[in-house]
Amino acid sequence: MNVVDSAKDAGDRVRDTRDRYPDALRAGALLVVVLGHWIATLPRLEGGRVVGTDHLLRVWESAGVLTWVVQVVPLFVFVSAAVSADGVARRLADGQRQRHWWAGRALGLARPTVTYLAVLAALALAAAIGDGRLLAPFDTSLTVHLWFLAMLLGVQALLPLCVRADRRFGLKAVVALVAVAAATDLLRAGVRAPGDLLALGAHVSGSPAGIGWLNMLVVWLLPQQLGIAWKRGRFAGAGAGAALLLLGAAWLVAAIASGYPVAMVGVGLAGNNMLPPTLALVGVMWVQVGLVLLAERPARHFLDRHPVARAVAVLGALGMPLYLWHKLAELPAAWLGGRLGVPIDAGDPGAPGFWTGRLLWIALCALAVAPVMAAVVGFEMRRRRDVAAADASGAIVAGGLALLGGLAASLALGAWPGALIGLALVGAASWLLRAHPQPSADARG
Repeated sequence: MNVVDSAKDAGDRVRDTRDRYPDALRAGALLVVVLGHWIATLPRLEGGRVVGTDHLLRVWESAGVLTWVVQVVPLFVFVSAAVSADGVARRLADGQRQRHWWAGRALGLARPTVTYLAVLAALALAAAIGDGRLLAPFDTSLTVHLWFLAMLLGVQALLPLCVRADRRFGLKAVVALVAVAAATDLLRAGVRAPGDLLALGAHVSGSPAGIGWLNMLVVWLLPQQLGIAWKRGRFAGAGAGAALLLLGAAWLVAAIASGYPVAMVGVGLAGNNMLPPTLALVGVMWVQVGLVLLAERPARHFLDRHPVARAVAVLGALGMPLYLWHKLAELPAAWLGGRLGVPIDAGDPGAPGFWTGRLLWIALCALAVAPVMAAVVGFEMRRRRDVAAADASGAIVAGGLALLGGLAASLALGAWPGALIGLALVGAASWLLRAHPQPSADARG
């Protein structure tokens, strides 16, 4: 059975057993991420060969506002927490160990990442031996998207704690996280007088990260805590959605006025609201959650009356492979565009044919990713399905640290040598996180 058939069967089951709205939100967020990454990459060609890449934010300052829409990581974390909250709550009630649940999540992430890093390391090694002219312009961009996996692992490890916090404190837990995030930016900015608040963003942007790294956890825990609260019915409806949307809009306007960068993605492109996350990024979360509530009733009405469950299930089944491999598709897309003379390098925004070139570039990336996805999904479906370690606490901790270390090495060092180092660590994590049943006494003879 192929992945489409499996997704169709899953779609039939989803029709009766799953809430399709969160699934549709996650599928939509995935597509936004993939298309956003492709749009933002600007290949630069000379003589039909790629000699470098640029980024849309670097050449078009106004694109920063668009990131308020395409920075959908808060939305993904929010929805993922809502989907997982009930299962975690049941395990807590039954006294089950949450580390086994997290080990399953980490193993499900590590296995396909091993495949991606193995292929990337092989390509990087071949490029190091050869001239490497095609790989070099894409080197770091082929691993930069792995940051999301590391972040998701971290916040999901604390999901049981967030469920307990919601049960005990309700929305006060969200308020507490906002307060901590605000205090972190205030301390980073060195605010000493009320007047400094008017330029808070400028002070934060002009200060070393320092204590701001605390927000690498706190800011991403916010949508998780909010997603659990949404699942528990602590806020709902178009009225709450409109209020959150207005709050987010006001929050973003105030943040930009105080000197925070406009763009919500990218580091060293148009400022930095990401590493570490700042209070400005929280405004994007309010906007996105507000839109989720405003769209909920019409979206559910549409989902109930149209046969889209299978399409959503297919996107769900392809989610992890597509996220991992969509950046690598830029390599064959660039090679093909250069060979065919497709105007994928159409200058900068405002230049004639720029947006036509963007559309052709996206088409080439989609064309290139299709066979890759078919091969990868076919390979993953033929692999033996492993079970996560249940009680081996030491192995789970070691596996989690190895997985995070492998992702970090790949992020920091790029395709070469980062992919090779990351492959070794993530491969070790995949082994450590698996259950290794011992043969019985009879089997041992």
